[in-house]
Amino acid sequence: MIADLAIWFRSLQQRITDALERTDGEGRFREDPWERPGGGGGRTRVLEGGAVFEKAGVNWSDVHGDVAPLMRDAMPGTRPTFRATGTSLVLHPRSPRIPTVHMNVRAISRGDATWVGGGMDLTPYYPTEDDARHFHRVCKAACDRVDRSLHSGFKRWCDAYFHLPHRGEARGIGGVFFDWVGLSRAELPSRVQATSSFALESALPREQAVALVQSVGDAFLDAYLPIVERHRDAPWGERERDFQSHRRGRYVEFNLVYDRGTHFGLHTGGRTESILMSLPPLVRWTYDYQPEPGSEEARLLDFLQPRDWV
Repeated sequence: MIADLAIWFRSLQQRITDALERTDGEGRFREDPWERPGGGGGRTRVLEGGAVFEKAGVNWSDVHGDVAPLMRDAMPGTRPTFRATGTSLVLHPRSPRIPTVHMNVRAISRGDATWVGGGMDLTPYYPTEDDARHFHRVCKAACDRVDRSLHSGFKRWCDAYFHLPHRGEARGIGGVFFDWVGLSRAELPSRVQATSSFALESALPREQAVALVQSVGDAFLDAYLPIVERHRDAPWGERERDFQSHRRGRYVEFNLVYDRGTHFGLHTGGRTESILMSLPPLVRWTYDYQPEPGSEEARLLDFLQPRDWV
């Protein structure tokens, strides 16, 4: 299963980067093949300075090796080795009117324990209900193709995951998020059994787990590119750019402090440049920054609160 998915994830990277280049019109992805010292490797593709995308990173990897001591209790399975493969991306548009987006689909095995995870989420800078409804409807359709009972839990899991506890803020408007899918309850780590009701609710047979991760990956372009086209010609100025830079700071805080994928990559000897490709090119932190009361910017935090967009 892992070997077949590694090939599929690589083809997904190709499809997505081809589509993003067509959408941007000017920018081209630079490909950076790499090898992991402990085993395996990948190819990182980064587009910088495009007409639409200020920075776009789309990574594919297929790595294997010994399980690091820090990860032994966190990973299902009992074998001393692992294999992990997947495609991940973060797109930072130049225009503050176009949301940032993240998507990750992956599969991991440790001996007989094999599971999939991933999802996608949208991080707008300016509130647009049509964008939110479109994105969430596509996410729901991707889940429904496998099992109509999945979306509600994955949507709530996404809202809970992409949250900044130290700020008391949502990172964006969410989407779907899932992990440990394909494992039985008995295979889940004890920490997960004790703390994640979402994981306990989302057990699927392995064949459906594969179908799920592929359905979500296939849905990405339909979920995001119509939003890009809707706003690519919308006007913006220094005020909007300044606000975008401050909100990007929240993105950095989440990815460095809380993101499990970032921690997994760093703790398993992953390639630092590929792991941190998610960070935006320009960002600002201003002490006690507050948008003007009553402004469009000030409405964003309320807009980000979890709700039923479908």
